[in-house]
Amino acid sequence: MRETLQIWLPDEQSTVTLGERLCRTLYAYPLDVLLSGPLGAGKTSLARGIARGLGIGGNIASPTYALEQSHKAPCGIIAGNDDVSELLHIDLYRLDQSQARSHLLHSTRHYSIRCIEWWERSGSPPEGNAILITLAEEERHGKRGRLASITFNDVLIPTRDQIVRWRAEVKLPNHICRHCDAVADLCDALSHALLARGTPVRLKLLRAAGEVHDLLRFLDFRDGGYAGGDDAPDDQKHWEHIRSKYPRMKHEPACAAFLRERGYDALGTIVSVHGLVLPSPERRTIEQQLLFYADKRVMVDKRVTLEERFADFERRYGGGVRTRDAETWYREATDVEQRLFPGGCPV
Repeated sequence: MRETLQIWLPDEQSTVTLGERLCRTLYAYPLDVLLSGPLGAGKTSLARGIARGLGIGGNIASPTYALEQSHKAPCGIIAGNDDVSELLHIDLYRLDQSQARSHLLHSTRHYSIRCIEWWERSGSPPEGNAILITLAEEERHGKRGRLASITFNDVLIPTRDQIVRWRAEVKLPNHICRHCDAVADLCDALSHALLARGTPVRLKLLRAAGEVHDLLRFLDFRDGGYAGGDDAPDDQKHWEHIRSKYPRMKHEPACAAFLRERGYDALGTIVSVHGLVLPSPERRTIEQQLLFYADKRVMVDKRVTLEERFADFERRYGGGVRTRDAETWYREATDVEQRLFPGGCPV
């Protein structure tokens, strides 16, 4: 399922910043980032930002005459892939269609990410994982700038119907279905707030992650089902069968495994680190951070503050006292909130 975002860029610095932030929403490799737009639209500025986001220092200039330049990046900077270590920057402006196609076909194959300016010279996008970015002139509020249209064509996203079928397949209790949908709704609101500030967030991918993040939540239920619930015996028997497929696994890694088995690797990467575990996992992508935060802002299906959520956590699990672990998790959630919304969370 393709997904397209539009972000307004008032100046060159915002274009560089977009490239940096784009690196916080990458999931599939090898990857082509395809840049198009008129001369002076900011394609090289965007490529420079991508390089910075990958931890590559130094001046990144357009390889107009060299055609391509290779830049080494620190390993492990991208979520879910510790082998990402190279950015291949290509400029096809001086080539005709036949030459452009030949160059892409024979360009260095042992790359992690190719950033290709003027990719349309080749006549068609290369096969494989791709993010297409088109920069076009636009005026807003009397100021000339650029509108970046970003199309992600690199990961699988399940439909709502597929997610509903998964819920039925695992016999997910209704109150957890409501919780997942409420978290997904909050993810939507938070994502749109960030998009308005120039931060790319994959709306459809994150929405799906919210809807499935607790798909196997019953793996963590106490004996006899959810505390205070009334789960049918046949449901509990079914859950035991599923538990046997993921022995000794908590619901987060088990859900990630469930998704990856079905080809939804990016969803697995996002869902795998949304829970409260110690030592705390690294959450490198914007979608991982937003899902972690939104989950801590929803109590069953009611949107609450972090303070309210952790006060409930204390009552249920700490005997009314905030434990050291709970304090760590509260601090992590607060840090995410302040980092993403330094002026205060809008919702």
